Amino acid sequence: MFDIKIYGDPVLRKTAQPVTVFDSSLKNFLTEMTETMIEKDGVGLAAPQVGESVRIAVIDVTGGEKEPLVLINPEFIEKSEELEEAEEGCLSVPGIHLNITRPKTVSVRAFDSEGKEFFIKDADGLLARALQHETDHLNGIMIVDHISALQKKMLSTKLKKLNKTGRDTSEIS
Repeated sequence: MFDIKIYGDPVLRKTAQPVTVFDSSLKNFLTEMTETMIEKDGVGLAAPQVGESVRIAVIDVTGGEKEPLVLINPEFIEKSEELEEAEEGCLSVPGIHLNITRPKTVSVRAFDSEGKEFFIKDADGLLARALQHETDHLNGIMIVDHISALQKKMLSTKLKKLNKTGRDTSEIS
């Protein structure tokens, strides 16, 4: 199981690189990512959240009833103009839940673990939200980037505390 990178870790702010090799090490990585998401009770998990700056996300909006969705190199092909606000949490920003406004429906193009292209058309509800949230992570965007300056100011003490715990200090001696 992977450790989750916390707000303040620089990997969470990088734009992730596309996956170009679909091999057994990728499948092993996906298995461990999925196990980590399930163990941490997450709806989704993006590779940067486990320290790898590659364009991979896993999502399970079924609570384990179906196999988790694997998205490699996901791209939005359509987002609705209609918006919807809902509460979101994030494994990389523990203890903080925020109301985030996002497009109500989205369509995505991605690749599976074999490198086969697939589409998700007109996703809505929790799936649409999870697709957008995890793709944000692949672009170095976090939920706190979607709130107002006033809301950030109100959260500043919590965020500073997370920033201190999230920063990789292994190179500082």
